[in-house]
Amino acid sequence: DAGVHSKAWYAATCDRKMAEDALYRSNKDGSFLIRKSSGQDSRQPYTLVVFYNRRVYNIPIRFIESTRQYALGREKSGEERFDSVAEIVENHQRTSLVLIDSQNNTKDSTKLKHVVRVS
Repeated sequence: DAGVHSKAWYAATCDRKMAEDALYRSNKDGSFLIRKSSGQDSRQPYTLVVFYNRRVYNIPIRFIESTRQYALGREKSGEERFDSVAEIVENHQRTSLVLIDSQNNTKDSTKLKHVVRVS
């Protein structure tokens, strides 16, 4: 278990559009939630959705079968791995998360600050 089900930031029944709408309404840098990934892929079970600088970022959370751990985004060498999704959230409440905008090729960073609930 990824440790998500009892958490305030986990939006169990939320799709991508609902998540993005909720974050745009919050309009606070560092607003976030975690939703199930649209693709129903066991290797990428969740998506971290973050609002920063008037944009919403959807960051895949990967499940690494060999180590039974989780990591953010595409696989890269030296990446941080976590034992649960909750650990990813706790870590990025303390340390900044790098946000990569692939369209404009820019990088930003923010901490996860405001839990957004989807109504």
